[in-house]
Amino acid sequence: MPSTINVDLHGKRLTDFHLKRIAQADAQLFHEPITAYLSDVFVSACSAVGIVFGHQRKDQFGRYTDGHLIRTSDIRFVRKEGRFWVLTTMTSRYVVTSFTRDIGRNSLKSFLQTAQGRYVFTPPVLQ
Repeated sequence: MPSTINVDLHGKRLTDFHLKRIAQADAQLFHEPITAYLSDVFVSACSAVGIVFGHQRKDQFGRYTDGHLIRTSDIRFVRKEGRFWVLTTMTSRYVVTSFTRDIGRNSLKSFLQTAQGRYVFTPPVLQ
């Protein structure tokens, strides 16, 4: 009898906690338009990794679909707006609705301390 293992490496089911935080962020006014909301975020190599919701550029091929894991392009600017952090990349603005437990907030703090306003971007050949 063969065993079957289903693994989805590209997505995660959004919990009630995630949806509540997204609703709170959606109710808040931001200084500029928002591209998407990110949950379970951590920062790695000048980019944010998280679960996307409400991305403005989702398409028929499933890119940027709710619940999918994405890696943003390089973070160019970080700003706290109200209760939420907003990450600005070259063409997008993401609202962080939650951080990955244990490492998420610390990774943002480390990024901000290291960058100190002087962001070093990832070379295109490595993106």
